[in-house]
Amino acid sequence: MLGKLAFTGIKSRLRDYLVLFTGLIISSAVFYMFETLATNSSFLSSSTNGMDSASFIFQFGSVLLTIISLVYIFYANSFLLSMRQHDYGIFMMLGAKPAKIGRLILTETLVIGFLSSMVGIIFGGILTASLGNYLMEKIVQMDLPNFQALSVKAVVLTLALYLILFVVAGLINRRKLIKTPVLELLKGDSQPNRPKLKPVNQTIQIVLGLGLLAFGYYVMKHFVDFQLASIPIALVTIVFGSYFLFNAVFVWLVVLLKKTRWAQQGINNFTLSQLSFRIRNYTKILATVSILFALALGAITVGMGFGNEADLFTQGSSGYTMALKNPSQAVKKQTNDLKLARKSSYSFKATKKAVYYEKDEFDRQPLQDVSDKWMKAISKGKKPVASYDSRDGKTLQKNPGSLYYLQGDFEQEIKVVSAQKYAEIQAPQQELFVFRVKDIKQSKEKLDQIVKTIYPKTFQQQRANIPGGYSSYLSGLEAFGGFEFMGFFLGIAFLAMLASCLMFKILSGANSDKHRYEMLNKLGVRKQVLRRSISREIIILYALPGILGTIHVLFGLQLFKTLLIAPYQGIWLPFLIFVVLYLIYYWITVKLYQKIVLPAVEIDK
Repeated sequence: MLGKLAFTGIKSRLRDYLVLFTGLIISSAVFYMFETLATNSSFLSSSTNGMDSASFIFQFGSVLLTIISLVYIFYANSFLLSMRQHDYGIFMMLGAKPAKIGRLILTETLVIGFLSSMVGIIFGGILTASLGNYLMEKIVQMDLPNFQALSVKAVVLTLALYLILFVVAGLINRRKLIKTPVLELLKGDSQPNRPKLKPVNQTIQIVLGLGLLAFGYYVMKHFVDFQLASIPIALVTIVFGSYFLFNAVFVWLVVLLKKTRWAQQGINNFTLSQLSFRIRNYTKILATVSILFALALGAITVGMGFGNEADLFTQGSSGYTMALKNPSQAVKKQTNDLKLARKSSYSFKATKKAVYYEKDEFDRQPLQDVSDKWMKAISKGKKPVASYDSRDGKTLQKNPGSLYYLQGDFEQEIKVVSAQKYAEIQAPQQELFVFRVKDIKQSKEKLDQIVKTIYPKTFQQQRANIPGGYSSYLSGLEAFGGFEFMGFFLGIAFLAMLASCLMFKILSGANSDKHRYEMLNKLGVRKQVLRRSISREIIILYALPGILGTIHVLFGLQLFKTLLIAPYQGIWLPFLIFVVLYLIYYWITVKLYQKIVLPAVEIDK
């Protein structure tokens, strides 16, 4: 009987459960996708650098997602408990024992976790299968006919992880409910938490909050000095700084606004009263949402930043796209079909001890290498422009470092000698053929064909061993493309979770707010005015964590200066994408809230 009543209670609030299900489903779907990629042997064995690089990227993404999902699940279950606590209180008043209610809570939590995880796995499988070709093109750079979107290992890992998280959360909720008095369960959600303005206390919290945020930002900016310690330091200071700032500023702002003339116009005072009714509870969730907002926006921004790094990484790796030893006429013919920026050919002789080049050849056609200007721009955190310096024979005699990389053999010593000494060396003459294309992205397919001509049977394994920017470009695409893909979907998962938290927090109080809007309707307030009031109230709740979260991201990008050449380059695009998605969630929340609270029949004046 008790289970039947519980099921009826869940069914009556199915809309609220679906809001939280969205975040849980997307979280488990992305986790499943990461695990499928991290454990898929067909995918990993085809990567340019072998299995370790790609596996590490997606396993790292899984760890990050797990940490945030843990926080989200605790919040989600806390919301579910607060939503059902009135029902549990009634059950206890009817004679249900606390232990029985505790088992009921744990069962409900596990059922929710199992269902959301299974739907997430199905959705993740569809997502992985539909994005398979994109992944191959972006990361592995080829199609894999044997790629499997269904991974039994990934299914088991996803189910096991999320069920463990839900068991822990369910046990915590069970303990919390058993220790809560029945009267508090019945009335706790309807009790107002009105703020009282305490100037001294508020000032201390503002100073403390700003101080903690400033220190967290300072640590992130000076990542080189603090090293890995900067991450936990910044995390702790920014979390507590955000809470103190919201708890002080938000409360102060609402109280002060209610004393202004603006509050007396229309139903502005009603809107402010709505915010102040549960203001203390909102400060906690807004502080959490601001952190999740920063993580979501930061993940997308950094991910897209990594996506822009492949070209820059290639520019700084070598002055030439490829360096080929003794190419055939067929290969040279294929090279002529490329849009070339430069092409040269050098003769060399190789013995067991050294490789010899003729100095006069470099005087006639100097070897090119990445310019020092490019390196200086990188050191200053600016986006570099591709530029190259020429190395003549005299320069290479003193420092043949540029030739070592193009030769591809670091065991033998490289010497640049005079024409006379070169002629005296008893060894067959060979050719080093180098060229640079104007746009490696547009030329990639033709470059692949050249490598296939040279290594028809071992193309996949040998393409990473070709000296020059081509192999660097492939490695960059795999690493940076993997991080770009991971960052984008982590951002989407974080966004779904933060929006679900905020959306549920707002909608969970809609039923208790309904009678207030009905009263305003009876007083003759037009629906258009009520809709405007709702929009203003909710936009404040979305805008405040959004603004603070954006500031967190702008400072947080300092952490990636050691990984990204230009972390702030093109930042407007991920910001625009994220803001659009965030506004969509805001619009959905407004519409759902209006549907709940606005009376069906409007009473005219």
